[in-house]
Amino acid sequence: MTDYRIRPATPADAPLLAQWARAMALETEHKRLDADTVLAGVVAGIAEPARARYFVAMQDAPVAGHETVGVPVGTLMLTSEWSDWRNGDWWWIQSVYVPQEHRRRGVFAALYRHVEAQAHATPGVVGLRLYVERANHAAQRTYGSLGMQDAGYAIYEQEFP
Repeated sequence: MTDYRIRPATPADAPLLAQWARAMALETEHKRLDADTVLAGVVAGIAEPARARYFVAMQDAPVAGHETVGVPVGTLMLTSEWSDWRNGDWWWIQSVYVPQEHRRRGVFAALYRHVEAQAHATPGVVGLRLYVERANHAAQRTYGSLGMQDAGYAIYEQEFP
């Protein structure tokens, strides 16, 4: 397993994160998202950490000579949901994406462990949640291997134009 450096996203990451969000939507839900809308959403999320927090997994890669450069190899976004039942916040993991060539190498596990450690260190956080497509069995196995469990909920929505 490779070591990854996890860092908060910056405004300069927005185009790549928007590209990855669109790729994830197409791959997992067969939805083609509007590029300008997604980019504006990522920019807004990065600009307002109370709305969303993005993290990027970086892998050091050699370049000419003996230098190395950090290459982004995955991302996730966090949002918060207040729980009156628990008098605390659930952190929702969303917009997870790891490019195909970096999958099954521990990128998501590194992102998850980073967020998990931050959640444990933040007063008032009661746990981590995410949703996953019913047919995405590989992702479900990954989440289970990290200690997550099926919460037994189905998600319903009404999307507005």
